[in-house]
Amino acid sequence: MNEYRVGYFVGSLSASSINRVLSQALIRLAPDGLAFTEIPIGDLPLYNRDFDVDYPPEARALKQRIAESDALLFVTPEYNRSIPGALKNAIDWASRPWGTNSFDHVPAAVIGASPGAIGTALAQQSLRSVLSFCNARQMTAPEAYLTFREGLFEDDGTVTDASTEEFLRSFMTEFRDHIERVLTVLPRR
Repeated sequence: MNEYRVGYFVGSLSASSINRVLSQALIRLAPDGLAFTEIPIGDLPLYNRDFDVDYPPEARALKQRIAESDALLFVTPEYNRSIPGALKNAIDWASRPWGTNSFDHVPAAVIGASPGAIGTALAQQSLRSVLSFCNARQMTAPEAYLTFREGLFEDDGTVTDASTEEFLRSFMTEFRDHIERVLTVLPRR
């Protein structure tokens, strides 16, 4: 079995983010063959095309971490019916300058949790639109919009609800299969 390197983004910058805890749950429930590394986004300056001729070190590091990943997992909250500005900023940096799009043909999955009744459905719709433009190879099913409630996860990412645990385990198995399918046709290296 191949081992795939998965870079993951947590869309929230908060240290107590429920999506950060969700990312830990996903890592715990992932099948064998996936190795995870968080791709930090909090230190990036705001994207400005004036930097395209001389990228700042934080943006070069972002692009390098993506290049070192076989696939990407986006774990994001919903802010004002869309994705957080920090995540959009990271995507803008990684997809520029023109002709050096770091997301081109990269297998990707999107998931998120929110206390709201529709989870992160609209944020994911916005993120999927951006990732489509960036030519990422997105896993389209299963979709995963988690309604967070207190006690659903322990701080270490342990899932306390059996049906949620099984759903997330299935999501991660599907993601691993998606990575394998995409990279069989479109190898990264």
